[in-house]
Amino acid sequence: MKKLFIMIAAAALLYSCGGNTQKKEESQASVEDFSAIAESVSDGHNAQNSLDYEGIYTGTLPTASGEGMLVTITLSDSTYTRNIEYIGKKGSKTEEKGKYTWGKDGSVITLQNVDKESPSQYFVGENTLTQLDMDGNKITGDMAELYILKK
Repeated sequence: MKKLFIMIAAAALLYSCGGNTQKKEESQASVEDFSAIAESVSDGHNAQNSLDYEGIYTGTLPTASGEGMLVTITLSDSTYTRNIEYIGKKGSKTEEKGKYTWGKDGSVITLQNVDKESPSQYFVGENTLTQLDMDGNKITGDMAELYILKK
């Protein structure tokens, strides 16, 4: 009788351990899912009061014609300097200086005293500035990653 009990217990143990062979499907949340959740939860933190955003950001942004433009933005306490140089065009260096202001949600800055034909709004992220379009919207599509300046 003891042997029968041990064999039944061993069989039950082996059966219960067989779960390792069964695969469970796990769903992974995308970055968009986390962004949507983060936007819906307001805890008072934003780029303005949570990030070390001051510093120098650089990147090569696309242009309608040519090889692009090298952009460097330096953010200080409430002032900025933006240097732009079109790649392959001599004498195309420009420098703008002025103040910037924060949007209501504390995640977007607007550069003041900028040429009306040039984008002036940037989304502030962790060690990044992302240029927004002329209406203040994030640029989407295949080229979206090309509009990010890095610290």
